[in-house]
Amino acid sequence: MAKDDRTPTQNPSPLAAKSARADIDAFLDKAKALSALKTATGRRRRLIFALDATMSRQPTWDIACSLQADMFTEAAATNGLDIQLLYFRGIGECRASRFVSDARELGALMGRINCHGGHTQIGKVLNHARRENEAARVQALVFVGDAMEEKLDDLCAAAGGLGLLGVPAFVFQEGDDAVAEQAFREIARLSNGAYCKFSPGSAHELAELLRAVAAYAAGGLKALEAARRGSAAARLLAQMK
Repeated sequence: MAKDDRTPTQNPSPLAAKSARADIDAFLDKAKALSALKTATGRRRRLIFALDATMSRQPTWDIACSLQADMFTEAAATNGLDIQLLYFRGIGECRASRFVSDARELGALMGRINCHGGHTQIGKVLNHARRENEAARVQALVFVGDAMEEKLDDLCAAAGGLGLLGVPAFVFQEGDDAVAEQAFREIARLSNGAYCKFSPGSAHELAELLRAVAAYAAGGLKALEAARRGSAAARLLAQMK
């Protein structure tokens, strides 16, 4: 995925911050509802970490590079997690790494990727997740983006297919693009996943979301409850009990 060089400097208004917090609360509530998903005993769980790497995404890509180790930290507290990096950028480029269990390896992979201009390829992300799940069980798909430039009906069909397979998509939107929000909410709903919006350039909000979904993918609700005690995420998790 191509990186974007936006570095927003404006602080969100109190109303926007309240809205973002409500979205995070809703995301965590949805994670609770999905906690019944099970995997075979002794088998490592798998998460696909997908990012829009088109040109407007560079600041968020850089933030994600610095935060991705947190996902492994949370997952290590339970059963561990194998994570695959998936990104799209440029003209038709959509690539996936192998599944890795080492934060340093994933960080090195992300560090070699630059953002390029191009249109979104979210459909390829959803179809890739379906194929990976056919090969071996995938516990969750995470997608971080800020735009949608595809046919919504096609994305809905692909997301519904993931829902039938038990692969929830956790869709995190940066910014306030209304077209993207409509699409992202539908993808999350149809896949039985969750949608959440975070403020442009907010490393803290994105970190909280990534830690939460990694903990969920690795160990379900119990892992979420045990993650980061004393943090904002833990205080939100207390509301789920």
